[in-house]
Amino acid sequence: MFDGDEETCWNSDQGSPQWILVEFSEEVCPQEIQLQFQGGFVGKDCCVEVGSGGGDLARFMDFYPEDVNSVQRFTIKEAPSVKRLRIVFPSSTDFFGRVTVYKLDIIGTSI
Repeated sequence: MFDGDEETCWNSDQGSPQWILVEFSEEVCPQEIQLQFQGGFVGKDCCVEVGSGGGDLARFMDFYPEDVNSVQRFTIKEAPSVKRLRIVFPSSTDFFGRVTVYKLDIIGTSI
């Protein structure tokens, strides 16, 4: 998912919700999330949760991917500086709730 190899991916277990947690080495201001799913295994009604310390994460924004194989871009407007970012998939286009991600990029600036 992060290595740039089109053959590798992240596969969730079955069931909902599923999530990906990214922890940054320094605070960043995320501006865009780029995701490439495997069609048929796409997160629906997704959300981004953020946090700046070791405490709880707060829901920041919702986004709605299409059930396609191409890279999808989601703009993060007025994002706070964060140290952790979690992408939550409360449901999936797969009957068993599985999600497959081939690419995840978080575009932004360091603080």
